[in-house]
Amino acid sequence: MFGRERVEMKSLDQIRLMRKAGLVVSEALSEVRDAARPGLSLLELNSIAEAAIRDRGAVPSFLGYEGFPASICTSVNDEVIHGIPSARALEDGDVLSIDCGAILDGWHGDSAITLLVGEAHSTAVRALDAATERSMWAGLAAVASAKYVNGIGLAIEGSLEDSGEQDGVEYGIVEDYVGHGIGTSMHQPPDVVNFWTKEKGPRVRPGLCLAIEPMVTLGSPETTVLDDDWTVVTADSSIAAHWEHTVAVMESGICVLTASDGGLAGLAPFGVTPVSLD
Repeated sequence: MFGRERVEMKSLDQIRLMRKAGLVVSEALSEVRDAARPGLSLLELNSIAEAAIRDRGAVPSFLGYEGFPASICTSVNDEVIHGIPSARALEDGDVLSIDCGAILDGWHGDSAITLLVGEAHSTAVRALDAATERSMWAGLAAVASAKYVNGIGLAIEGSLEDSGEQDGVEYGIVEDYVGHGIGTSMHQPPDVVNFWTKEKGPRVRPGLCLAIEPMVTLGSPETTVLDDDWTVVTADSSIAAHWEHTVAVMESGICVLTASDGGLAGLAPFGVTPVSLD
């Protein structure tokens, strides 16, 4: 699971450049969030995100990546990740996960959000979304104190178990797809799994930059890929949620590079205060 490939470590100046790319992603996702509503098509959201990225002097990470045909991933309801934007119009009650990446001056930012479109969502769906986002922040907070990368997955899994006990469900943690290192390319070593593993992985030390992204379902964690060779769906058609942020480790602490406030609000419940790079 954790390979021995070389991990790209960044200097503080390089992390500052990644922060600029991360803010582009944050702003693009903010525009998509503001626009998403019943009746709007996934292709329209793709256009909004691409314009937001290019208007800020960056280029979309996803467009053309291994042949991917769009600037964002739009995954709806039982689609977990890698959904391709289409003319499908959003409907009241849809659960929409948007994954977005941008390259600025050769450095990547990567983040994902889940949007509950309209008002017609069950209590279970709202709880799933909240639990998934909370687990992401638990994983990000763990970066501040973990000795090894596997401590991040332990925190994510523990958060989801706690949420499941509170919500009266057993959430499915997708294991086939994981977080990753990021920097001069979008996907780098090491893998960042969303569950505990006895393999420690690399040390968490200054210069490490990671994209942490739990993918969680209301049913089985098993997935399958559609005929488009991209869209990953739950095997049992259960609803899925996906949240992601890019985080950097520095001598002075951590910063969530794709959060507008550097992670200040999201990390606060865990007693972690991020370093400001702005």
